[in-house]
Amino acid sequence: MISAERLRKPGWKILGALFLVALIMAAAWGVRAGARRMAFFRIRAVEVRGARYLQPTEIISRLKVDTLASLWDDLSPYRNRIRGHPQVSDVRISRRLPGTLVVTINENLPVALIQTPTGLLPYDSSGKQLPIDPARTNLDLPIVATDDPVLLKLVGGIRAAEPKVFARIEEVRRIGRDEALLSLARNASPADSVAHGRSLHVRVSLGLSVERLADIFPVETDLARRQAHVNELDLRYRDQVIARLQ
Repeated sequence: MISAERLRKPGWKILGALFLVALIMAAAWGVRAGARRMAFFRIRAVEVRGARYLQPTEIISRLKVDTLASLWDDLSPYRNRIRGHPQVSDVRISRRLPGTLVVTINENLPVALIQTPTGLLPYDSSGKQLPIDPARTNLDLPIVATDDPVLLKLVGGIRAAEPKVFARIEEVRRIGRDEALLSLARNASPADSVAHGRSLHVRVSLGLSVERLADIFPVETDLARRQAHVNELDLRYRDQVIARLQ
């Protein structure tokens, strides 16, 4: 017979706690197993969040949810099916009682259009072609001369860190080994007498910090105030923006 004094020792307390946890886990497993057999918890709806270029119907189709599937089934097969899509970088799936799967996706966003034998196609910042049909989706993206991974990474960084600059980029191309030329739409204003309809060229080194591109805004404002006709801004030199006038 086990004495009360022995039961008060730390070892017995730990064993008791482990036994209690085991009982709770067994009960939870039993409840979940029972719930999986209940029609009340069958999956009747799928809610897709985070889709920007992907159609929610495409995500739902890829899930392949069986009509008898339970909300308490293992969700990992669903996650694996969605992760296999080339446009999805991450996916989270949760449950909403009594019968809704909530699928939240992160997309690989397109950053540029590249001319291919079949026409202009969208690419992400890693150099991957994305399955987005430009004819069916409004893609207001810069054109990059080739699927150059360095240029695509640069454009992707600009999109993430300097969206105001990204919105104005019309074209990006490499010039020389370590430089790139960005063609930006003019930031026209009533005081701006720069030749309208022509792009503003911004010359950068490929190692440029994308935050540095924000330096062009005060320079543009000052040049417009002085009614200077500028053709190119050069950011290759540290802490300087060199304006080349027409």
